[in-house]
Amino acid sequence: MLRARDYQFPLGKRTYVMGVLNYTADSFSDGGLYNTPEAAAACAQAMQAAGADIIDLGAQSTRPDAELLTCAQELERLEPALAALQGKLSVALSVDTFYPACARIALENGAAIINDISGEFNGEMAALAKEFGAAYIVTHNPCGAGMEAAYPDGIVSAVRTFFLDALSLAADCRLPRTQLCLDIGLGFGKSYEDQLTLLRELEWVKFSGVALVAAASRKRFIGRASGEKAPQQRDPGTVAAHTAAIAGGADLIRAHNVAAAVQGARVADAIYRS
Repeated sequence: MLRARDYQFPLGKRTYVMGVLNYTADSFSDGGLYNTPEAAAACAQAMQAAGADIIDLGAQSTRPDAELLTCAQELERLEPALAALQGKLSVALSVDTFYPACARIALENGAAIINDISGEFNGEMAALAKEFGAAYIVTHNPCGAGMEAAYPDGIVSAVRTFFLDALSLAADCRLPRTQLCLDIGLGFGKSYEDQLTLLRELEWVKFSGVALVAAASRKRFIGRASGEKAPQQRDPGTVAAHTAAIAGGADLIRAHNVAAAVQGARVADAIYRS
């Protein structure tokens, strides 16, 4: 079971879809489309209607070479979007941030999940998750988007070791496993081959009773594998990658095209979870 405040997500029953809501001007796929409060609220409601279980709101782009916002700048962006979403959603709201101060504001305004792509287990984030009863997503990300780290013992061993460390740190913080999610970090610090290997061997980084996240949506490795240069045209490839992740034990997938992700997940669940 994954618990996120008032929301509960039983694991192993079906795959849950996180809809990507980029409240930014410079995200790689849809930057600028939803960076007004009205547009963000409309997008969130449309994703909810399409079957999203979670709306993942991010005010800072994490694409390669993106401008890094300060905490104050991110808060300035984030607060109007949070206000616009008040009372508009019946599904869980996630905030995509690596700043504890931003996470706190989001939690105080109804968010139920902290999605932290910083690449480290943050004790302050864990404390916030405990305080609010929220879920905390920890991402394997050794060196950022567009970069490639070296893994002498292989990518699967590296991710597994990182996850084991995160589980140990969560136990030290007394954060229940039911509030922890582990994200394999597709697109962050991994080569093309690393990402294919992770998806192919995902069962080796899946831990019983702990939610596992795969976020392949429209990323560069999808473009390379499919030959599609335009990120917005990579949704069929995204469904293929997420199907592989579901076969390997992923509990949550994160997608820009929610309708396609939901349909793909339902078919994958019928094959692998029935």
